[in-house]
This record gives sequence, C-alpha cells and structure tokens, in this order.
Amino acid sequence: MKLLAIVPAYNEEASIGGVLADLRRHAPAFDCVVVDDGSTDETAQRARAAGARVLRMPFNLGIGGAVQAGYQFAREHGYDYAVQVDGDGQHDAREIGRLLEFMRARPEYHMVTGSRFLQITEGNHRSTRSRRLGIALFARVLSGITGQTVTDPTSGFRMVSRHGIDLFARDYPHDYPEVEAVLMIHAHALRSAELPVRMRERNGGVSSINASRSFYYMVKVLLAIFVGLFRAHPTVERGDEAPVTAEHTI
Repeated sequence: MKLLAIVPAYNEEASIGGVLADLRRHAPAFDCVVVDDGSTDETAQRARAAGARVLRMPFNLGIGGAVQAGYQFAREHGYDYAVQVDGDGQHDAREIGRLLEFMRARPEYHMVTGSRFLQITEGNHRSTRSRRLGIALFARVLSGITGQTVTDPTSGFRMVSRHGIDLFARDYPHDYPEVEAVLMIHAHALRSAELPVRMRERNGGVSSINASRSFYYMVKVLLAIFVGLFRAHPTVERGDEAPVTAEHTI
C-alpha cells in the first residue's frame, strides 16, 4: 500500500520544517511531496533539507493548481491513498492515522474530510468569527445540494482513495477548491464522510483571506458553487463498482 502526503506551500519557510517533522513523527508510512507554489522565500530549500520531494511551480498557480499538481504526482506514481496537509502547520499529523483507518475499513468511501466543527474540544482552532459565518453559510448550501450534512466545507485536511486521486488529478477546482471539491465528489456519485479532528493556529505566514475580504470571499465562493453545478466534469472510470451516493459519517 502506497501512501502520500501532499503539502501545498506558498512562502511557508517559517513552518514547513515543522510540518514535515510532524509528518515523519506521526505518519511515518506516508511519503511527502511539497508543492512549492512559486514561493519567493526558502520554502523549497527547507523542504528539501527536511527530506521531502519538492515540486516547484514556475509561478504562483494558487492553491487549486498546487494541490492538483500533487494529485497528478500521486496518480503517476501509483499511490493508493493521498492526504492533503497544509504547509502552515494547522493540520495535526496525529489525526492522519484515524483518517486512514476510516478509509481502509470502509472502502466504499472515496474521501474523508477532517472537520473542526463535529466535535468541539478545548484548544481546537476553529478560525475567526467572520470566517466561521462564511463556513456555516457554505455548509448549509452544500448540505442542501448534496443531501448530506456538511459541517466543514473549507477544510483542506482531506484523504482520498485511488478513485479520488484519479478524479482530482484530472479535474480540480482552482479558485475555491475545498468547497468546490465537495461538489465534484457529489457530481461523480462518489461517497464522502467527515471525521472530527483537532486543528491548530497557523505557525507562520499570512492567510490570504482577512476580515476585510471575508464578504468578498463569501460572494465569490457562492458564485463558484453555482457555476460548478452546471459545468461539465470529465468521466472517471471506477471499474465494475456501482454508482453510490454521498453520505455523512461521524
């Protein structure tokens, strides 16, 4: 069984070493590929020094393009499962084992997302108040569209099986990928679930979405969801497996 951690990173020199050390300590079975999305600092050099494979983008593609490059790498190298781990240190590698255990025990599922909101615990970072309002709005919209309860649609802490790898390598949303990826899974009649996880505050760098941009971000994401409902998606073969519907699991 081949396992891959995809770590998209843009100007994360302050945190990337700690992220990779966390992965080595708590998810040692996973190979690591850092997708350096046109960084202007020493992100790539520090990732290599920490022993990771580094894919350097020629310029800043945005989070969607960087993550898709990671999935293309996973497909080309025959990985069975791939997990997305942010380069800013927010995702706790100790949770990866639980995601993998869920996927292996339930092969009918194709994606599992770590949710900050399924189980509220002390010390769990759940973003700012303005962003939580946006997340709640997206969750309600996606829950209505997919027919399942979605609690954390902006979480980038996700694991997918080989079917998910193939889908996202071929077609991955670039502007607001976390939210739109939920729609993609639903559009292809793949099954997804959420598990409660702990998340931390970012270790370094600056988020691209601040309080002044939150309203603009919400409008753009809602528009992207609407457009995503009507855009064509490439067909992904799943062998003899029958189509299944999305489902929520705690």
